Formats: sequence, structure tokens, C-alpha cells
Amino acid sequence: LYLRWGTRSGPGGAARQSQAAALPRMKRRDFSLEQLREFDGARNPRILLAVNGKVFDVTKGCKFYGPEGPYGIFAGRDASRGLATFCLDKDALRDEYDDLSDLNAVQMESVREWEMQFKEKYDYVGRLLKPGEEPSEYTDEEDTKDHTKQE
Repeated sequence: LYLRWGTRSGPGGAARQSQAAALPRMKRRDFSLEQLREFDGARNPRILLAVNGKVFDVTKGCKFYGPEGPYGIFAGRDASRGLATFCLDKDALRDEYDDLSDLNAVQMESVREWEMQFKEKYDYVGRLLKPGEEPSEYTDEEDTKDHTKQE
């Protein structure tokens, strides 16, 4: 059984999970799209993704969001459009900031529902910055308290 699971999770799957578990909690900060892309589970063991302008640390879900995972395409990216349209195709993801303005009401509701699921399951680490937007300065106190009242 172990051999089967180890083979299924890909080379280094178990090592990647234990490495992910050893990472300290990430300090609160905001990200540009370019900065977010570094956290794809391949270049960096930490895996982040954005949903509806909010960035979440999904490292503990590396078997889903890691390079070999079924949702690995979202790692280091803004996953909003892909989640809203239920599309796991790279074409559903944009390389520039996506304001989601062309999504319909049902799709936007889906994005909000995904956001709530990520808030419940993963650590919120900051905002996804729009082009030209300045990052917020977070205090140590803000870093440790729960940020459920984000924009």
C-alpha cells in the first residue's frame, strides 16, 4: 500500500509534504502577480494562490496544489477565473492582473464561495496587488490576528 501511494504521489511527494509541514507560518504581506508566481511549489516549497484578490498559503494542501497535484496549475497564480469557470486549463489563467469584470453573477458568486472555503481551510497571508498599487505595511500584531475583514 505504501509503495502504491508513494508512486501515485510522484517522486518526492512524501518529502515535499514533510518539508511543507516544517515551514514556519508566513508573515503577512501583499503580493504582485510576479511575486506570487515564485510560490508555485517548484521554485519555492511554499505554495500560495490568490482568490478574489486575497492570497492564501495552501502549502499544507501540497498534494492538491503542488506540481504533481490535480490543481497544481493554480499554484503561484490568481486562481479566481479558473475556479469561477471550473476550468483547469492554463488558458483560463491570465498572466496580467485580472479584474474579473467579464464574469457573470453566477461565476462571481462561485468566486466568493471559493474564497470563503479557502478562508476556512488555509492561512490568509495578504492581498493580491493591482498594477501600481502599493503594498500595505502590516504590524506584528496584525500579522498574528485573524484578518477576516479584508476588502
